[in-house]
Amino acid sequence: MIFQRMIGVGLAFGLCWTCVVPLAAGQPSADARNVILVLSDDHRYDFMGFHRGAPEWLETPSMDYMATQGAHVARAFVTTSLCSPVRASILTGQYMHRHGIVDNQRPEPPDIVFFPQHLQQAGAATALVGKWHMGHDDDQPRRGFDHWVSFPGQGEYFDPVLNVNGQRRKFEGYDADVLTTEALRWLDQDRPKDRPFYLHLAFKAPHYPFEPAARHKGRYAGKPIPYPDTMARTEQNYRTQPRWVRERRYSIHGIDHMETGRFDNDPVPCFDSWYYGYCESIHSIDENLGRVLRYVKDQGLADSTMVIYMSDGGFHMGEHGFYDKRAAFEPSIRIPLLVWAPGMIEPGTRIDQMVQNIDIAPTVLQAMNVPKPDGVDWAGESFLPLLQGQDIPWRDYVLYEYHWEWNFPATPTMLAIRTEQYKYVYYHGVWDIDSFHDLKHDPAERHNLIEVPSYQEKIRSLRETMFADFERRGGLNAPIRFPTGERLGQRKLP
Repeated sequence: MIFQRMIGVGLAFGLCWTCVVPLAAGQPSADARNVILVLSDDHRYDFMGFHRGAPEWLETPSMDYMATQGAHVARAFVTTSLCSPVRASILTGQYMHRHGIVDNQRPEPPDIVFFPQHLQQAGAATALVGKWHMGHDDDQPRRGFDHWVSFPGQGEYFDPVLNVNGQRRKFEGYDADVLTTEALRWLDQDRPKDRPFYLHLAFKAPHYPFEPAARHKGRYAGKPIPYPDTMARTEQNYRTQPRWVRERRYSIHGIDHMETGRFDNDPVPCFDSWYYGYCESIHSIDENLGRVLRYVKDQGLADSTMVIYMSDGGFHMGEHGFYDKRAAFEPSIRIPLLVWAPGMIEPGTRIDQMVQNIDIAPTVLQAMNVPKPDGVDWAGESFLPLLQGQDIPWRDYVLYEYHWEWNFPATPTMLAIRTEQYKYVYYHGVWDIDSFHDLKHDPAERHNLIEVPSYQEKIRSLRETMFADFERRGGLNAPIRFPTGERLGQRKLP
């Protein structure tokens, strides 16, 4: 197959591929890039050292470097804040309702198409190293990847057993260290040097139980924790919130579930200890991100490679009495997104447009000068023009969807629409009020304005826009799946 030069024409929401000029086989155009996507798990958007919302003592020098020497996409969002659905959305460019992976319990459908398959067809070498997690049990190689190093489900933080191209091997060491070593081994020894490449490096960290590398265990112990204002169980925090929000405090994903005593057998027994572990895990993956950046620079690949760092979802750190994600509050749906590509992206670039995980697939293909394949109908758009400082039409709202899980029943089905200033959230299947927040004047989403008379026209407009968009996309059919896996549905008593 051949790589082809793509000429982009600016249209609404991005660029449309309209003309291709073939190049010699295996030869990318002068401005084409190899791409390395580094994906973490549950890293929230503001826990990076350079971010003003981070704990003042959190150290992320590699992420800081990418932000100062590349681009920080300051408002990046996921379309569903749940591991398997969001990973599928990254790899397909589709919403959850389109690709059909709605929980963490089941593998991907057999007819699903991942964007690395298009890269293979265009002549690129592809590799996945790390967490796959579409379903819990199957670690076998998937379509779209020439080289495969992975594990089933959540995997293990230490001494992992990895499936390397169909053969399982036990490795010693910390998961992120081992995965990075295997990724660099492929880059250095195993990849075809005469072909462009795409590397998908996916860490387990900082996912619960928030285990850092042993060398960083206790690094932040005793540091001052900036507890969020909405963490307190006060009337002010819950006076206007839906009832389910307060009740989630007592679920497996709530603060009052973990802090109620030693007889509860709660898997998360102490907020402070897991807060430090979470930050130490982020520092551990930042260290390995630095190893990737150093390799790219040391091997002379910087001018031909784009490195993307992102997470598969955000994470509540006490906000509204929550931990975990799933809900449509900002800490859950916003993610870190950094892009470094010397010579292509100006140092210190900041993107304020709202970018989503469904935009990754078209962006990677455009960066590698691979035309959009015939018949592909991505929900996302390439944000490469934004990274390069181009003024193009872009979306003025993002959509979010989450469907109730039998395994974790405290969070209801919800659809949300978020604009620059406002967010409307519709809850389905519960006898409760919806949510409406003014993010400009209440960024912590403490005050639900859903019943304020002066906002009713705005609420109606957003609700109609959201439902019309989901209906147009075929997203109003709530999926029901056969219950499987462990159910963690016990509610602690207040």
